[in-house]
Amino acid sequence: METVLNCLKRRPDAVARLICFPWAGGGSAHFARWGRVMDSVEVFALKLPGRETRFREPFFQNMEQIVEEVVAALLPMLDEKPFALFGHSFGALTSFAVAERLKKQHNVEPVHMFLSGAPAPFSEIRLKSQRRSELSDEDFLRWLSSMGGTPPELLGNPEVLQFFLPALKADLHVVENYRCARPERPLLHCSLSCLDGKDDLPHNLQGQPQEVHTDGTRSGPPKLTLSVCVFSEQSGDASHLGSSPSGCSTALTST
Repeated sequence: METVLNCLKRRPDAVARLICFPWAGGGSAHFARWGRVMDSVEVFALKLPGRETRFREPFFQNMEQIVEEVVAALLPMLDEKPFALFGHSFGALTSFAVAERLKKQHNVEPVHMFLSGAPAPFSEIRLKSQRRSELSDEDFLRWLSSMGGTPPELLGNPEVLQFFLPALKADLHVVENYRCARPERPLLHCSLSCLDGKDDLPHNLQGQPQEVHTDGTRSGPPKLTLSVCVFSEQSGDASHLGSSPSGCSTALTST
């Protein structure tokens, strides 16, 4: 499990566990540090191949590989105490894919999911977007710079880019080829928090806009959960949404 999940602070008396999934190209260190400040929650962060202590391993090529590895690592620990999933950007989609597998094949689900800075997995806008992972490195960096959220000092450092760029493009390749069928009925029973940054281009959080009928009623898109689903805009852009774990801690300890 230590190969796949990074936990910097074990908390045997924690009331719940939080499993964090990083953004494209990211490692486990940022979210793993949350465990040092969340007194009542034990935090684990996903560590993917091709980076950190797994830098010699080849990158995963598809979402199925990620899901199989993560689910195998999580299953032995999920019956010990309640758990939640937090994913940012690429991590939001990978966490949803993991939650879907846990529910469908093992009838296990989190008590809460936090999905940050990402569209709905079945969003048509996402499915039709340009495949950025196929761009040349030069064009890819130009696009990345135009999107904002990536520190200029990182983009201008060839040594850092030598390690960061391949991981980022590999993760984008995975998510660009990830397909999720639009659910006919709610998949989960847990509560769900969808987070976005006010300074970002808006993500298609619900998968499609609501339809307004002639009688004034509205029909929304398919729901992912039977429980409460909260859509929230936070100050700044999405890159800042994962900077503080306080909201996650409050939601979990009050569940």
